[in-house]
Amino acid sequence: MDFLTNPNVVYLILVFGFLLAILALLSPGTGVLELSAIFLLLVAGYGVYVNSDLLNLWALVLLIVGVLPFIYAMRRSRKTIYLIISIAAFVIGSAYLFKSPDPRDPFWVPGVNPVLAVVVSLLVVGFLWVGTQKVLEAEQSRPTHDLASLIGETGEAKTDIEGEGSVQVAGELWSARSEKRIPMGSEVRVIGREGFILLVEDSKDHPGPPI
Repeated sequence: MDFLTNPNVVYLILVFGFLLAILALLSPGTGVLELSAIFLLLVAGYGVYVNSDLLNLWALVLLIVGVLPFIYAMRRSRKTIYLIISIAAFVIGSAYLFKSPDPRDPFWVPGVNPVLAVVVSLLVVGFLWVGTQKVLEAEQSRPTHDLASLIGETGEAKTDIEGEGSVQVAGELWSARSEKRIPMGSEVRVIGREGFILLVEDSKDHPGPPI
């Protein structure tokens, strides 16, 4: 893996790993995005280790901590300001993850090629901004009917639900969570909710009373 000695290559792998991880948060339950993100982040982690002599520890901490506002924006607050903070932390932390290999360069010169950092950052920020805004708008435009009325309703698992996934209940697609794995296509029953996330169980595990 000699190519991982190049900070620019590690930067690209890290950026795309984080991008896939964020996409997995936006559309949970597919499995492909999650596994791809884990693989890329592991490779990037090894690349960071290989280039540890050039590592800016503060940038690594900023990169990791910057994920928290994004998760909070998506799962709880729905406020754009947390999304802006997260994207800014991601761009700065990834671009300055490595110091310049030339000791004559000032501290503000990143180890990653500045042109590459600018182009990739603009593309990623644009994609994340549009994508997450669409998700937030979709969440905020949910029907205003009483969501508590969905408890007890049955529907269909549209993805494998391993922790989180998607279900169709009352003619609409919802994010769902289950303590046990539910295969795609199974009939599910809504047993509760957390905001716009439905808590479900496999209907065959707890069949309703006989008619």
